Amino acid sequence: MTEEFKNEEDSLSQTKQKKIKTESLNPGSEKYGDNNMNEFDSTDEIDADATTNLSTEAASRARIVSVTPPPPSSQSSKLSSNLGPVFSPELLAMYYSRLFPYNFMHSWLSYDPSPENIHPRSSSSSSEKGDDSPRRIRSAQEGRSNLFKRREFSFTIEPQPGDEIYIRYQSFSTQEEFRTAVLKRRPTKIDIGAIFSHPPKDHLSIQKNGSSSRTFVPEQRELVFDVDLTDYDGVRKCGCSGAAICGKCWKMMNMAIRVMDAGLREDFGFQNIVWFYSGRRGVHAWVSDEVARKLTDEGRSAVASYFEVNLGSEHNKVDTLPYPLHPTLARSHTILEPMFIADILPSTGHGLLANAQAWEGLLASLPDAATPVADTLLARWNNKNCSSSPAEKWNEIKRFLSIFCGKGSNSSSDKSMKKSKKLSNLDQLKIELWPIITVFTYTYPRLDINVSKMRNHLLKSPFCVHPKTGRVCVPINIDALEDFDPEKVPTLNILNNELDQFDKDRSKETSVDFEWQKTSLKESFEYFQNKYLTPVLKDLKRKEREEFEKSAAVVGDF
Repeated sequence: MTEEFKNEEDSLSQTKQKKIKTESLNPGSEKYGDNNMNEFDSTDEIDADATTNLSTEAASRARIVSVTPPPPSSQSSKLSSNLGPVFSPELLAMYYSRLFPYNFMHSWLSYDPSPENIHPRSSSSSSEKGDDSPRRIRSAQEGRSNLFKRREFSFTIEPQPGDEIYIRYQSFSTQEEFRTAVLKRRPTKIDIGAIFSHPPKDHLSIQKNGSSSRTFVPEQRELVFDVDLTDYDGVRKCGCSGAAICGKCWKMMNMAIRVMDAGLREDFGFQNIVWFYSGRRGVHAWVSDEVARKLTDEGRSAVASYFEVNLGSEHNKVDTLPYPLHPTLARSHTILEPMFIADILPSTGHGLLANAQAWEGLLASLPDAATPVADTLLARWNNKNCSSSPAEKWNEIKRFLSIFCGKGSNSSSDKSMKKSKKLSNLDQLKIELWPIITVFTYTYPRLDINVSKMRNHLLKSPFCVHPKTGRVCVPINIDALEDFDPEKVPTLNILNNELDQFDKDRSKETSVDFEWQKTSLKESFEYFQNKYLTPVLKDLKRKEREEFEKSAAVVGDF
Protein backbone atom coordinates (compact mmCIF):
# COMPACT_ATOMS: atom_id res chain seq x y z
CA MET A 1 0.00 0.00 0.00
CA THR A 2 1.33 3.45 -0.85
CA GLU A 3 2.02 5.70 2.12
CA GLU A 4 -0.19 8.39 0.57
CA PHE A 5 -3.21 6.14 0.32
CA LYS A 6 -2.60 4.57 3.73
CA ASN A 7 -2.65 8.00 5.33
CA GLU A 8 -5.92 8.75 3.53
CA GLU A 9 -7.46 5.51 4.76
CA ASP A 10 -6.40 6.22 8.33
CA SER A 11 -7.88 9.69 8.15
CA LEU A 12 -11.17 8.34 6.89
CA SER A 13 -11.30 5.75 9.62
CA GLN A 14 -10.67 8.33 12.31
CA THR A 15 -13.34 10.75 11.12
CA LYS A 16 -15.89 7.99 10.38
CA GLN A 17 -16.52 9.60 7.02
CA LYS A 18 -19.53 7.94 5.38
CA LYS A 19 -18.69 8.56 1.74
CA ILE A 20 -16.13 10.23 -0.46
CA LYS A 21 -18.07 11.92 -3.27
CA THR A 22 -16.04 12.31 -6.45
CA GLU A 23 -18.70 12.42 -9.12
CA SER A 24 -16.34 13.77 -11.75
CA LEU A 25 -12.87 13.72 -10.25
CA ASN A 26 -10.36 15.10 -12.71
CA PRO A 27 -7.85 12.53 -13.93
CA GLY A 28 -4.64 12.80 -12.01
CA SER A 29 -6.13 14.55 -9.01
CA GLU A 30 -3.81 14.17 -6.06
CA LYS A 31 -6.77 14.00 -3.70
CA TYR A 32 -6.84 10.25 -3.75
CA GLY A 33 -3.28 9.50 -4.71
CA ASP A 34 -2.41 6.68 -7.07
CA ASN A 35 -5.10 4.24 -6.04
CA ASN A 36 -3.64 1.35 -7.98
CA MET A 37 -5.19 -1.89 -6.77
CA ASN A 38 -1.84 -3.62 -7.19
CA GLU A 39 -0.52 -1.43 -4.39
CA PHE A 40 -3.19 -2.81 -2.08
CA ASP A 41 -1.27 -5.99 -1.41
CA SER A 42 -2.46 -6.84 2.08
CA THR A 43 -5.98 -8.17 2.39
CA ASP A 44 -5.72 -7.96 6.17
CA GLU A 45 -5.31 -4.19 6.00
CA ILE A 46 -8.77 -3.61 4.55
CA ASP A 47 -10.80 -6.40 6.18
CA ALA A 48 -13.20 -5.48 8.97
CA ASP A 49 -12.31 -8.50 11.07
CA ALA A 50 -10.87 -11.96 10.91
CA THR A 51 -14.23 -13.57 10.17
CA THR A 52 -14.40 -11.80 6.78
CA ASN A 53 -10.73 -12.17 5.93
CA LEU A 54 -11.09 -14.82 3.23
CA SER A 55 -8.32 -15.73 0.84
CA THR A 56 -9.27 -16.10 -2.82
CA GLU A 57 -9.42 -19.88 -2.47
CA ALA A 58 -11.45 -19.74 0.71
CA ALA A 59 -13.78 -17.11 -0.70
CA SER A 60 -14.48 -19.29 -3.71
CA ARG A 61 -15.85 -21.91 -1.33
CA ALA A 62 -17.61 -19.48 1.03
CA ARG A 63 -21.03 -20.81 2.01
CA ILE A 64 -23.51 -19.70 4.63
CA VAL A 65 -25.49 -22.68 5.86
CA SER A 66 -29.24 -22.05 6.00
CA VAL A 67 -31.24 -23.72 8.74
CA THR A 68 -34.64 -22.64 7.46
CA PRO A 69 -36.74 -24.30 4.74
CA PRO A 70 -35.99 -23.13 1.17
CA PRO A 71 -38.29 -20.47 -0.26
CA PRO A 72 -40.56 -21.28 -3.22
CA SER A 73 -39.74 -20.08 -6.72
CA SER A 74 -41.66 -16.81 -6.28
CA GLN A 75 -39.61 -14.97 -3.67
CA SER A 76 -40.93 -12.27 -1.36
CA SER A 77 -39.54 -9.81 1.14
CA LYS A 78 -41.09 -11.85 3.96
CA LEU A 79 -39.29 -15.02 2.92
CA SER A 80 -36.09 -13.04 2.53
CA SER A 81 -36.28 -11.77 6.08
CA ASN A 82 -36.93 -15.29 7.36
CA LEU A 83 -33.57 -16.36 5.94
CA GLY A 84 -31.60 -13.86 7.98
CA PRO A 85 -29.81 -10.68 6.86
CA VAL A 86 -30.08 -9.86 3.18
CA PHE A 87 -26.53 -8.50 3.03
CA SER A 88 -23.30 -9.26 4.88
CA PRO A 89 -19.58 -9.46 4.02
CA GLU A 90 -19.81 -13.27 4.02
CA LEU A 91 -22.80 -13.30 1.66
CA LEU A 92 -21.06 -10.80 -0.62
CA ALA A 93 -17.98 -13.04 -0.72
CA MET A 94 -20.23 -15.96 -1.68
CA TYR A 95 -21.83 -13.93 -4.48
CA TYR A 96 -18.55 -12.69 -5.93
CA SER A 97 -16.96 -16.13 -5.84
CA ARG A 98 -19.86 -18.21 -7.14
CA LEU A 99 -22.43 -16.09 -8.96
CA PHE A 100 -21.03 -12.82 -10.32
CA PRO A 101 -20.86 -13.17 -14.15
CA TYR A 102 -17.26 -12.15 -14.81
CA ASN A 103 -17.40 -13.72 -18.26
CA PHE A 104 -20.40 -11.58 -19.27
CA MET A 105 -18.75 -8.43 -18.02
CA HIS A 106 -15.48 -9.13 -19.80
CA SER A 107 -17.10 -10.21 -23.08
CA TRP A 108 -19.33 -7.15 -23.09
CA LEU A 109 -16.77 -4.52 -22.06
CA SER A 110 -14.08 -5.97 -24.36
CA TYR A 111 -16.30 -5.72 -27.46
CA ASP A 112 -14.30 -8.64 -28.79
CA PRO A 113 -16.44 -10.92 -31.01
CA SER A 114 -14.28 -14.01 -30.51
CA PRO A 115 -16.30 -17.25 -30.64
CA GLU A 116 -15.47 -17.86 -26.99
CA ASN A 117 -17.04 -14.54 -26.09
CA ILE A 118 -20.16 -15.00 -28.22
CA HIS A 119 -20.79 -18.45 -26.76
CA PRO A 120 -19.14 -18.44 -23.33
CA ARG A 121 -19.06 -21.78 -21.53
CA SER A 122 -17.68 -22.95 -18.25
CA SER A 123 -16.19 -26.35 -17.54
CA SER A 124 -17.88 -28.38 -14.84
CA SER A 125 -14.82 -28.20 -12.65
CA SER A 126 -14.45 -24.44 -12.86
CA SER A 127 -18.20 -24.09 -12.35
CA GLU A 128 -17.99 -25.67 -8.95
CA LYS A 129 -15.19 -23.29 -7.99
CA GLY A 130 -16.85 -20.25 -9.44
CA ASP A 131 -13.89 -20.01 -11.83
CA ASP A 132 -13.76 -19.54 -15.59
CA SER A 133 -12.65 -21.82 -18.36
CA PRO A 134 -8.87 -21.64 -18.93
CA ARG A 135 -9.56 -21.69 -22.67
CA ARG A 136 -11.75 -18.62 -22.37
CA ILE A 137 -9.17 -16.83 -20.21
CA ARG A 138 -6.45 -17.50 -22.79
CA SER A 139 -8.76 -16.16 -25.49
CA ALA A 140 -9.37 -13.00 -23.48
CA GLN A 141 -5.63 -12.49 -23.00
CA GLU A 142 -4.99 -12.97 -26.70
CA GLY A 143 -8.10 -11.08 -27.81
CA ARG A 144 -8.02 -8.59 -30.63
CA SER A 145 -9.41 -5.79 -28.52
CA ASN A 146 -7.50 -3.87 -25.86
CA LEU A 147 -10.58 -1.94 -24.78
CA PHE A 148 -11.04 -3.85 -21.55
CA LYS A 149 -7.63 -2.99 -20.14
CA ARG A 150 -8.26 0.71 -20.81
CA ARG A 151 -11.62 0.66 -19.02
CA GLU A 152 -11.95 2.42 -15.67
CA PHE A 153 -13.52 0.61 -12.73
CA SER A 154 -14.01 2.09 -9.31
CA PHE A 155 -14.44 0.14 -6.10
CA THR A 156 -16.16 1.26 -2.93
CA ILE A 157 -14.73 -0.78 -0.07
CA GLU A 158 -15.64 -0.81 3.61
CA PRO A 159 -12.56 -1.66 5.70
CA GLN A 160 -14.58 -1.02 8.87
CA PRO A 161 -18.35 -0.85 9.32
CA GLY A 162 -19.54 2.62 8.35
CA ASP A 163 -16.22 3.68 6.80
CA GLU A 164 -16.33 3.68 2.99
CA ILE A 165 -13.32 4.27 0.78
CA TYR A 166 -13.82 5.12 -2.88
CA ILE A 167 -11.03 3.96 -5.18
CA ARG A 168 -10.99 5.30 -8.73
CA TYR A 169 -8.89 4.52 -11.81
CA GLN A 170 -8.71 0.76 -11.41
CA SER A 171 -8.08 -1.22 -14.60
CA PHE A 172 -7.40 -4.85 -15.42
CA SER A 173 -5.73 -6.55 -18.36
CA THR A 174 -7.74 -9.77 -18.26
CA GLN A 175 -10.94 -11.25 -16.96
CA GLU A 176 -9.05 -13.29 -14.38
CA GLU A 177 -7.21 -10.21 -13.13
CA PHE A 178 -10.55 -8.44 -12.69
CA ARG A 179 -12.00 -11.45 -10.87
CA THR A 180 -9.00 -11.72 -8.56
CA ALA A 181 -9.23 -8.06 -7.59
CA VAL A 182 -12.96 -8.28 -6.89
CA LEU A 183 -12.53 -11.38 -4.74
CA LYS A 184 -9.71 -9.75 -2.84
CA ARG A 185 -11.39 -6.40 -2.23
CA ARG A 186 -15.05 -7.52 -2.04
CA PRO A 187 -16.29 -4.01 -2.98
CA THR A 188 -19.70 -3.06 -1.66
CA LYS A 189 -20.14 -1.18 -4.93
CA ILE A 190 -18.52 -1.38 -8.37
CA ASP A 191 -18.79 1.55 -10.78
CA ILE A 192 -17.90 1.52 -14.47
CA GLY A 193 -16.34 4.47 -16.24
CA ALA A 194 -14.91 5.33 -19.61
CA ILE A 195 -12.43 3.66 -21.91
CA PHE A 196 -9.37 5.91 -21.67
CA SER A 197 -6.46 6.52 -24.00
CA HIS A 198 -4.26 4.51 -21.61
CA PRO A 199 -4.89 2.04 -18.80
CA PRO A 200 -6.37 4.09 -15.94
CA LYS A 201 -4.12 2.47 -13.34
CA ASP A 202 -1.20 4.25 -15.07
CA HIS A 203 -2.81 7.68 -15.13
CA LEU A 204 -0.40 9.36 -12.71
CA SER A 205 2.75 8.18 -14.47
CA ILE A 206 1.28 9.17 -17.84
CA GLN A 207 0.51 12.69 -16.68
CA LYS A 208 3.86 13.11 -15.00
CA ASN A 209 5.49 12.19 -18.31
CA GLY A 210 4.17 15.47 -19.70
CA SER A 211 4.08 14.36 -23.32
CA SER A 212 1.07 15.63 -25.25
CA SER A 213 1.05 12.36 -27.19
CA ARG A 214 0.38 10.52 -23.93
CA THR A 215 -2.49 12.65 -22.66
CA PHE A 216 -4.81 10.67 -20.42
CA VAL A 217 -8.31 11.32 -21.78
CA PRO A 218 -11.59 9.36 -22.07
CA GLU A 219 -12.15 8.06 -25.60
CA GLN A 220 -15.25 5.87 -25.43
CA ARG A 221 -18.08 5.11 -23.07
CA GLU A 222 -21.52 3.59 -23.39
CA LEU A 223 -24.32 6.14 -23.54
CA VAL A 224 -26.04 5.72 -20.18
CA PHE A 225 -29.23 6.99 -18.55
CA ASP A 226 -30.29 6.99 -14.91
CA VAL A 227 -33.90 7.30 -13.71
CA ASP A 228 -34.59 7.34 -9.95
CA LEU A 229 -37.93 7.31 -8.16
CA THR A 230 -36.80 9.96 -5.68
CA ASP A 231 -37.14 12.48 -8.52
CA TYR A 232 -40.85 11.63 -8.62
CA ASP A 233 -41.47 12.40 -4.93
CA GLY A 234 -43.51 15.48 -5.79
CA VAL A 235 -46.02 13.43 -7.77
CA ARG A 236 -46.00 10.08 -5.96
CA LYS A 237 -49.43 9.73 -4.32
CA CYS A 238 -48.95 6.17 -3.10
CA GLY A 239 -47.43 7.16 0.24
CA CYS A 240 -43.82 6.42 -0.77
CA SER A 241 -40.97 8.93 -0.75
CA GLY A 242 -37.21 8.82 -0.66
CA ALA A 243 -35.87 5.27 -0.87
CA ALA A 244 -39.28 3.65 -0.28
CA ILE A 245 -40.96 2.02 -3.28
CA CYS A 246 -44.08 -0.01 -3.94
CA GLY A 247 -45.79 -1.62 -6.90
CA LYS A 248 -47.82 1.53 -7.56
CA CYS A 249 -44.92 3.94 -7.92
CA TRP A 250 -42.64 1.39 -9.59
CA LYS A 251 -44.95 1.58 -12.63
CA MET A 252 -43.53 5.06 -13.16
CA MET A 253 -40.24 3.32 -13.99
CA ASN A 254 -42.04 1.18 -16.57
CA MET A 255 -43.38 4.37 -18.13
CA ALA A 256 -39.91 5.90 -18.28
CA ILE A 257 -38.45 2.78 -19.89
CA ARG A 258 -41.18 2.64 -22.55
CA VAL A 259 -40.64 6.27 -23.57
CA MET A 260 -36.84 6.23 -23.47
CA ASP A 261 -36.46 2.90 -25.24
CA ALA A 262 -38.79 3.96 -28.06
CA GLY A 263 -36.99 7.28 -28.50
CA LEU A 264 -33.50 5.78 -28.51
CA ARG A 265 -34.46 3.16 -31.06
CA GLU A 266 -36.81 5.08 -33.33
CA ASP A 267 -35.31 8.57 -33.26
CA PHE A 268 -31.60 7.78 -32.97
CA GLY A 269 -31.46 4.31 -34.51
CA PHE A 270 -29.69 2.70 -31.55
CA GLN A 271 -30.14 -1.06 -31.35
CA ASN A 272 -27.96 -2.38 -28.54
CA ILE A 273 -29.85 -1.13 -25.50
CA VAL A 274 -30.22 -2.93 -22.19
CA TRP A 275 -32.04 -1.81 -19.03
CA PHE A 276 -30.96 -2.73 -15.50
CA TYR A 277 -32.65 -2.51 -12.14
CA SER A 278 -30.45 -0.37 -9.90
CA GLY A 279 -30.96 -2.67 -6.92
CA ARG A 280 -33.11 -0.25 -4.95
CA ARG A 281 -35.34 2.45 -6.48
CA GLY A 282 -34.38 3.12 -10.08
CA VAL A 283 -33.30 1.89 -13.50
CA HIS A 284 -30.25 2.37 -15.71
CA ALA A 285 -29.99 2.17 -19.50
CA TRP A 286 -26.78 1.17 -21.29
CA VAL A 287 -26.51 1.88 -25.03
CA SER A 288 -23.57 0.00 -26.57
CA ASP A 289 -23.80 0.82 -30.29
CA GLU A 290 -20.40 1.89 -31.59
CA VAL A 291 -21.69 5.31 -32.63
CA ALA A 292 -23.09 5.80 -29.12
CA ARG A 293 -19.85 4.74 -27.44
CA LYS A 294 -17.86 7.23 -29.51
CA LEU A 295 -20.09 10.25 -28.86
CA THR A 296 -18.33 13.32 -27.54
CA ASP A 297 -19.54 14.96 -24.33
CA GLU A 298 -21.34 17.52 -26.50
CA GLY A 299 -23.07 14.74 -28.45
CA ARG A 300 -24.13 12.99 -25.25
CA SER A 301 -25.48 16.21 -23.85
CA ALA A 302 -27.50 16.75 -27.02
CA VAL A 303 -29.05 13.26 -26.86
CA ALA A 304 -29.89 13.61 -23.17
CA SER A 305 -31.34 17.09 -23.64
CA TYR A 306 -33.50 15.76 -26.46
CA PHE A 307 -35.48 13.80 -23.86
CA GLU A 308 -35.58 16.56 -21.28
CA VAL A 309 -38.93 18.24 -20.55
CA ASN A 310 -39.52 20.89 -17.89
CA LEU A 311 -42.15 19.08 -15.84
CA GLY A 312 -42.27 21.38 -12.85
CA SER A 313 -43.72 19.92 -9.67
CA GLU A 314 -46.97 19.70 -7.74
CA HIS A 315 -46.35 23.19 -6.33
CA ASN A 316 -44.60 24.67 -9.39
CA LYS A 317 -46.83 23.89 -12.32
CA VAL A 318 -45.72 24.04 -15.94
CA ASP A 319 -48.54 25.40 -18.08
CA THR A 320 -47.09 25.22 -21.56
CA LEU A 321 -45.11 23.01 -23.92
CA PRO A 322 -43.59 23.65 -27.35
CA TYR A 323 -46.46 23.83 -29.83
CA PRO A 324 -47.09 22.08 -32.09
CA LEU A 325 -45.76 19.11 -30.15
CA HIS A 326 -42.47 17.69 -31.30
CA PRO A 327 -43.03 14.21 -32.80
CA THR A 328 -41.16 12.55 -29.92
CA LEU A 329 -43.48 14.25 -27.41
CA ALA A 330 -46.53 13.26 -29.43
CA ARG A 331 -45.34 9.64 -29.49
CA SER A 332 -44.56 9.79 -25.77
CA HIS A 333 -48.07 11.02 -25.02
CA THR A 334 -49.54 8.17 -27.08
CA ILE A 335 -47.47 5.71 -25.01
CA LEU A 336 -48.10 7.31 -21.65
CA GLU A 337 -51.76 8.31 -21.60
CA PRO A 338 -53.12 4.73 -21.42
CA MET A 339 -50.67 4.00 -18.58
CA PHE A 340 -51.69 7.25 -16.88
CA ILE A 341 -55.35 6.22 -17.03
CA ALA A 342 -54.65 2.69 -15.77
CA ASP A 343 -51.99 3.35 -13.13
CA ILE A 344 -52.25 6.98 -11.98
CA LEU A 345 -55.96 7.88 -11.93
CA PRO A 346 -57.69 5.04 -10.00
CA SER A 347 -57.47 4.15 -6.33
CA THR A 348 -55.46 1.06 -7.32
CA GLY A 349 -52.82 3.51 -8.56
CA HIS A 350 -52.14 7.01 -7.27
CA GLY A 351 -55.79 7.95 -6.95
CA LEU A 352 -55.69 11.17 -8.94
CA LEU A 353 -59.42 10.82 -9.75
CA ALA A 354 -60.37 8.29 -7.08
CA ASN A 355 -62.38 10.51 -4.69
CA ALA A 356 -63.85 14.00 -4.28
CA GLN A 357 -60.77 15.45 -2.61
CA ALA A 358 -58.54 14.10 -5.38
CA TRP A 359 -60.63 15.32 -8.32
CA GLU A 360 -61.17 18.71 -6.72
CA GLY A 361 -57.40 19.06 -6.53
CA LEU A 362 -56.92 18.01 -10.14
CA LEU A 363 -59.63 20.33 -11.47
CA ALA A 364 -58.10 23.18 -9.47
CA SER A 365 -54.97 22.79 -11.62
CA LEU A 366 -56.88 23.73 -14.79
CA PRO A 367 -55.91 27.09 -16.29
CA ASP A 368 -57.86 29.99 -14.81
CA ALA A 369 -59.63 30.53 -18.10
CA ALA A 370 -61.15 27.03 -17.81
CA THR A 371 -62.82 27.68 -14.44
CA PRO A 372 -66.32 27.19 -15.98
CA VAL A 373 -65.27 23.67 -16.99
CA ALA A 374 -64.03 22.90 -13.48
CA ASP A 375 -67.24 24.22 -11.91
CA THR A 376 -69.45 22.20 -14.25
CA LEU A 377 -67.57 18.96 -13.67
CA LEU A 378 -67.46 19.42 -9.91
CA ALA A 379 -71.23 19.81 -9.83
CA ARG A 380 -71.67 16.63 -11.89
CA TRP A 381 -69.17 14.48 -10.02
CA ASN A 382 -70.22 15.55 -6.55
CA ASN A 383 -73.79 14.56 -7.32
CA LYS A 384 -74.69 11.46 -5.30
CA ASN A 385 -75.97 9.80 -8.46
CA CYS A 386 -72.60 10.08 -10.25
CA SER A 387 -70.99 6.67 -10.71
CA SER A 388 -68.45 7.37 -13.45
CA SER A 389 -65.06 5.69 -13.19
CA PRO A 390 -61.74 7.58 -13.06
CA ALA A 391 -61.13 6.72 -16.74
CA GLU A 392 -64.58 8.08 -17.66
CA LYS A 393 -63.96 11.24 -15.65
CA TRP A 394 -60.65 11.80 -17.47
CA ASN A 395 -62.33 11.47 -20.86
CA GLU A 396 -65.06 13.82 -19.65
CA ILE A 397 -62.47 16.46 -18.73
CA LYS A 398 -60.91 16.27 -22.18
CA ARG A 399 -64.30 16.38 -23.93
CA PHE A 400 -65.53 19.39 -21.97
CA LEU A 401 -62.27 21.26 -22.55
CA SER A 402 -62.55 20.58 -26.26
CA ILE A 403 -66.12 21.90 -26.33
CA PHE A 404 -65.09 24.95 -24.31
CA CYS A 405 -62.36 25.73 -26.87
CA GLY A 406 -64.79 25.31 -29.75
CA LYS A 407 -63.19 22.14 -31.11
CA GLY A 408 -65.74 19.57 -29.98
CA SER A 409 -69.47 19.00 -30.38
CA ASN A 410 -72.00 18.66 -27.57
CA SER A 411 -73.64 15.33 -26.96
CA SER A 412 -77.02 15.01 -25.29
CA SER A 413 -75.30 14.73 -21.89
CA ASP A 414 -72.99 17.72 -22.47
CA LYS A 415 -75.54 20.48 -23.04
CA SER A 416 -74.37 22.31 -19.91
CA MET A 417 -70.96 22.97 -21.51
CA LYS A 418 -70.76 25.66 -24.18
CA LYS A 419 -68.01 27.24 -26.24
CA SER A 420 -66.32 30.21 -24.60
CA LYS A 421 -66.44 33.47 -26.50
CA LYS A 422 -63.74 35.23 -24.50
CA LEU A 423 -60.67 33.00 -24.85
CA SER A 424 -57.42 34.57 -25.98
CA ASN A 425 -55.12 32.55 -28.19
CA LEU A 426 -52.74 32.02 -25.25
CA ASP A 427 -55.54 30.85 -22.94
CA GLN A 428 -56.84 28.46 -25.57
CA LEU A 429 -53.34 27.02 -26.07
CA LYS A 430 -52.91 26.49 -22.31
CA ILE A 431 -56.28 24.72 -22.10
CA GLU A 432 -55.54 22.47 -25.06
CA LEU A 433 -52.13 21.52 -23.67
CA TRP A 434 -53.31 20.96 -20.09
CA PRO A 435 -54.26 17.24 -20.54
CA ILE A 436 -50.87 16.51 -22.13
CA ILE A 437 -48.95 18.44 -19.47
CA THR A 438 -50.89 16.62 -16.74
CA VAL A 439 -50.05 13.21 -18.21
CA PHE A 440 -46.38 14.17 -18.56
CA THR A 441 -46.18 15.58 -15.03
CA TYR A 442 -46.97 12.16 -13.56
CA THR A 443 -45.45 9.84 -16.13
CA TYR A 444 -42.69 11.37 -18.28
CA PRO A 445 -39.09 10.22 -17.57
CA ARG A 446 -37.23 12.33 -15.02
CA LEU A 447 -33.59 11.82 -15.96
CA ASP A 448 -30.51 12.49 -13.90
CA ILE A 449 -29.18 14.21 -16.98
CA ASN A 450 -25.64 14.77 -15.65
CA VAL A 451 -25.05 11.00 -15.67
CA SER A 452 -25.56 10.98 -19.44
CA LYS A 453 -23.59 14.08 -20.43
CA MET A 454 -19.98 13.12 -19.70
CA ARG A 455 -17.85 10.17 -20.76
CA ASN A 456 -15.94 10.45 -17.50
CA HIS A 457 -19.06 9.98 -15.35
CA LEU A 458 -19.26 6.70 -13.43
CA LEU A 459 -22.36 4.53 -13.16
CA LYS A 460 -23.05 1.53 -10.96
CA SER A 461 -22.00 -1.73 -12.59
CA PRO A 462 -24.64 -4.17 -13.73
CA PHE A 463 -24.82 -7.38 -11.70
CA CYS A 464 -23.42 -5.87 -8.52
CA VAL A 465 -25.41 -5.93 -5.25
CA HIS A 466 -27.05 -2.99 -3.51
CA PRO A 467 -25.84 -3.09 0.11
CA LYS A 468 -29.04 -1.51 1.47
CA THR A 469 -31.38 -4.08 -0.06
CA GLY A 470 -29.11 -7.05 -0.79
CA ARG A 471 -30.69 -7.23 -4.25
CA VAL A 472 -28.75 -7.90 -7.44
CA CYS A 473 -28.75 -5.30 -10.22
CA VAL A 474 -30.39 -7.57 -12.77
CA PRO A 475 -31.30 -6.84 -16.40
CA ILE A 476 -34.94 -6.05 -17.10
CA ASN A 477 -36.70 -7.85 -19.95
CA ILE A 478 -38.59 -5.02 -21.65
CA ASP A 479 -40.63 -7.57 -23.62
CA ALA A 480 -42.16 -8.54 -20.27
CA LEU A 481 -41.75 -5.18 -18.57
CA GLU A 482 -45.04 -5.25 -16.68
CA ASP A 483 -44.05 -8.57 -15.10
CA PHE A 484 -40.91 -7.16 -13.48
CA ASP A 485 -41.29 -6.72 -9.73
CA PRO A 486 -38.31 -5.27 -7.84
CA GLU A 487 -39.55 -6.93 -4.64
CA LYS A 488 -39.05 -10.34 -6.29
CA VAL A 489 -35.45 -9.70 -7.30
CA PRO A 490 -33.48 -12.18 -5.18
CA THR A 491 -31.43 -11.03 -2.24
CA LEU A 492 -28.09 -12.56 -1.28
CA ASN A 493 -29.53 -14.72 1.49
CA ILE A 494 -32.13 -16.16 -0.90
CA LEU A 495 -29.45 -16.92 -3.48
CA ASN A 496 -27.28 -18.62 -0.89
CA ASN A 497 -30.22 -20.74 0.20
CA GLU A 498 -31.01 -21.65 -3.42
CA LEU A 499 -27.45 -22.85 -3.95
CA ASP A 500 -27.66 -24.99 -0.83
CA GLN A 501 -30.97 -26.49 -1.88
CA PHE A 502 -29.84 -27.19 -5.44
CA ASP A 503 -26.73 -29.01 -4.24
CA LYS A 504 -28.76 -30.89 -1.67
CA ASP A 505 -31.75 -31.86 -3.80
CA ARG A 506 -30.22 -32.60 -7.18
CA SER A 507 -28.35 -35.74 -8.09
CA LYS A 508 -24.60 -35.58 -8.53
CA GLU A 509 -25.11 -36.21 -12.26
CA THR A 510 -26.82 -32.83 -12.64
CA SER A 511 -24.40 -30.35 -14.15
CA VAL A 512 -24.55 -26.67 -15.04
CA ASP A 513 -22.18 -24.40 -16.90
CA PHE A 514 -22.45 -21.65 -14.30
CA GLU A 515 -23.49 -21.65 -10.70
CA TRP A 516 -26.00 -18.86 -11.25
CA GLN A 517 -27.99 -21.40 -13.28
CA LYS A 518 -28.78 -23.07 -9.94
CA THR A 519 -30.60 -19.97 -8.73
CA SER A 520 -33.45 -17.60 -9.55
CA LEU A 521 -30.90 -15.39 -11.35
CA LYS A 522 -30.99 -17.82 -14.25
CA GLU A 523 -33.82 -16.21 -16.20
CA SER A 524 -32.52 -12.63 -16.05
CA PHE A 525 -28.88 -13.62 -16.67
CA GLU A 526 -29.83 -15.73 -19.69
CA TYR A 527 -31.93 -12.84 -20.98
CA PHE A 528 -28.82 -10.62 -20.90
CA GLN A 529 -26.75 -13.29 -22.63
CA ASN A 530 -29.22 -14.24 -25.35
CA LYS A 531 -31.06 -10.99 -26.04
CA TYR A 532 -28.28 -8.47 -25.54
CA LEU A 533 -24.71 -9.73 -25.27
CA THR A 534 -24.80 -12.29 -28.08
CA PRO A 535 -26.48 -9.92 -30.58
CA VAL A 536 -23.98 -7.17 -29.72
CA LEU A 537 -21.00 -9.44 -30.35
CA LYS A 538 -22.51 -10.97 -33.48
CA ASP A 539 -23.08 -7.49 -34.87
CA LEU A 540 -19.43 -6.67 -34.18
CA LYS A 541 -18.41 -9.91 -35.90
CA ARG A 542 -20.51 -9.02 -38.94
CA LYS A 543 -18.96 -5.56 -39.16
CA GLU A 544 -15.49 -7.03 -38.76
CA ARG A 545 -16.15 -9.46 -41.61
CA GLU A 546 -17.48 -6.66 -43.83
CA GLU A 547 -14.38 -4.56 -43.16
CA PHE A 548 -12.14 -7.52 -44.00
CA GLU A 549 -13.97 -8.19 -47.26
CA LYS A 550 -13.83 -4.50 -48.15
CA SER A 551 -10.08 -4.39 -47.53
CA ALA A 552 -9.56 -7.63 -49.46
CA ALA A 553 -11.43 -6.22 -52.42
CA VAL A 554 -9.22 -3.11 -52.49
CA VAL A 555 -5.96 -5.07 -52.56
CA GLY A 556 -7.34 -7.95 -54.60
CA ASP A 557 -6.73 -10.48 -51.83
CA PHE A 558 -9.69 -12.90 -52.03
